[in-house]
Amino acid sequence: METMTKNNHIGRKISRIRELRGMKQETLAEELGISQQAVSNIENSEKVDDVKLEEVAKALGVTKEGIENFSEEAVFNIINNTYNNTSSDNSTIIASSLNYQPTFNTIEKVVELYERLVQAEKDKVEYLEKLLNKD
Repeated sequence: METMTKNNHIGRKISRIRELRGMKQETLAEELGISQQAVSNIENSEKVDDVKLEEVAKALGVTKEGIENFSEEAVFNIINNTYNNTSSDNSTIIASSLNYQPTFNTIEKVVELYERLVQAEKDKVEYLEKLLNKD
């Protein structure tokens, strides 16, 4: 029963999607025009009202349904299944496992991740500068 509740915990799904997008709570809070503590409260909530969920989804660059249907297991399955099996004999999966190559350029993904991390740091600096300028 607890597992079922855990899987339907919208706040946890929001948190995980935010983390996968490389976004800090502070950045999401700024996008939504709310405090970081309010984002924390949303992420700790099992249910989120539809209007707020739509706003969060837009800020995260996903759909409301994407959040509701998010499954970490599905994400891992997609990642694990993103390869080219160049073996002509599918019955020798273990023997041919060395032939599995990702269908995406791993260097591009590393650069993309790095750029997102740099952008997150820039967002943090911008946010802190705004706070300092208010005083």
